Amino acid sequence: MQSLEAGGNAFDAAAAGALTMQVVEPHLNGPAGDVSIMLYDASKRQTRVLCGQGPIPAAATSEAFLDLGLDIVPGTGLTAAVVPGAFDAWMLLLRDHGTRTVDDVLGPAIGYAEDGFPVLPRMASTIEAAKPIFEQYWPSSAAVYLPGGESPAAGSLFANPGLAETWRRIIKAGGGGDRESQIEAARKIWSQGFIAEAIDAFCRRERVIDISGQRNGAFLRGDDLAGWEASFENPVTFDYNGYRISKSGPWSQGPVLLQALALLKGSGVDRLPPNGAEFVHLIVEAMKLAYADRELYYGDPTYVDVPLKTLLSGDYNDLRRPAITDAASLEWRPGDIGRPLAKFDYAAAAARKRDAGLLAAYGGGEPTFADTPTERYLAAAVGDTSHIDVVDRHGNMVSATPSGGWLQSSPTIPDLGFALGTRAQMSWLQPSDMPSALAPGHRPRTTLTPTIVSRDDDTGYIACGTPGGDQQDQWQLTFLLRCLDHGMGMQEAIEAPAFHSEHWPNSFYPRQASPGKLVVEARFSDDTVRDLQRRGHQVTVGGDWSEGRLSAVARASDKTVRAAASPRGMHSYAVGR
Repeated sequence: MQSLEAGGNAFDAAAAGALTMQVVEPHLNGPAGDVSIMLYDASKRQTRVLCGQGPIPAAATSEAFLDLGLDIVPGTGLTAAVVPGAFDAWMLLLRDHGTRTVDDVLGPAIGYAEDGFPVLPRMASTIEAAKPIFEQYWPSSAAVYLPGGESPAAGSLFANPGLAETWRRIIKAGGGGDRESQIEAARKIWSQGFIAEAIDAFCRRERVIDISGQRNGAFLRGDDLAGWEASFENPVTFDYNGYRISKSGPWSQGPVLLQALALLKGSGVDRLPPNGAEFVHLIVEAMKLAYADRELYYGDPTYVDVPLKTLLSGDYNDLRRPAITDAASLEWRPGDIGRPLAKFDYAAAAARKRDAGLLAAYGGGEPTFADTPTERYLAAAVGDTSHIDVVDRHGNMVSATPSGGWLQSSPTIPDLGFALGTRAQMSWLQPSDMPSALAPGHRPRTTLTPTIVSRDDDTGYIACGTPGGDQQDQWQLTFLLRCLDHGMGMQEAIEAPAFHSEHWPNSFYPRQASPGKLVVEARFSDDTVRDLQRRGHQVTVGGDWSEGRLSAVARASDKTVRAAASPRGMHSYAVGR
């Protein structure tokens, strides 16, 4: 709001907000993390994607992992580090679409890092859960996050002066020249200057304990940072009932939402009670088919031939739709497009179990909110994601999902005040013929998946998104159907009872699947739960407000702007005027 009220636009505000979130929510995202950004330029009536997902390092081959005795990429530590993408993406957005300076957008972040901010309860519990690892194995993290040897209490002031100094050095080194020159200088400092040098030196010398129980080093090097930059691309789109839904490409999971819409189009889902069992069932069964295709077909389209045109076509979805019956499927059913499929072992994924003890100790994965004491402890220990939506007076929109570089993902780099991300855990080592198999230069298939909805005249309408790993597109799909088909207001749709499936392999370590598992909030009626169980869903009833942290902004046809945010966990908020 400070950026907007100082005359900035949505792109300035999103950059300032996101850089601040890296400071005040370090358990959810960090400077060396990743981001997928959707932006709508009102002056051009154009939606674009800005990819801030860095690739696999040059030395990180499947053979190199196997030589370490690893058959799956660890969820924590240094081996899973990829090229940090978030900072360059925000700078590129600022350069090409913003109006403010590097100093402007970094100012609030520096202030909070220097002067301190009140510790969120979840940040406090995350640090407390990671404390044994910090004390025994990651002393550089202990030096930052255990001031005086103790975990900071919720509500206490916490500062990260090392990170503040990093940001100040960027501003100072890039001083002079016009706005664009300063931004380009900041990008170069990150990829080739003192930041790249510090990351390179840290990665070359450190070998740290990770979730595998081994001490492993990093494959990431300074040359990897120097050889990559964020980039713009066209979105993948699908037209649904008078609206165009735009998502990032198949280097993300974004197209699964579009595939599910293609399956549901004409299914009658728009006529079903939006809190009823048949509504939930149809969405879950469509998602099972779409996520199976994600696993077998999605990957970095720079290197992999992803058949999106076919997957979103009417003919393909007409053939797939009869697979959705009144009964819940417990099978693994990717679609057949007439070419050989990767030899994926779904049974092996279903046999893997999430080791709560290891995850609590090392901080791997990306959970949703949890209800039992054990789940709450585990949820506090593992990484999650953040999200930001902005709309301005011009009608410009940003929907962005920053993640990675969590304080608990890998050791803090002492010279910089932040940790590296672990996004390589989303790439398969085996089988090697998977489109999302690990390979140098490839972007790991991320779960980060913001959304922009436009009207049929190409004017921007809704920007939305949520944290939550594989749940992100499930929650967004339900939200959009309730808004677009059933006429719910955004806040009403967000607050309606929510659910998610865990039928397909999780994108995070240890890549487990739970056939037929369906988690629903307790606010669904008993009749609805019994109906879902009768259909064959393996139903788990969670807490009343346990599913998702959606937020959304919109610009109505009368040019008023609106915002909504989930009350779940008292974690999200909407502001505006």
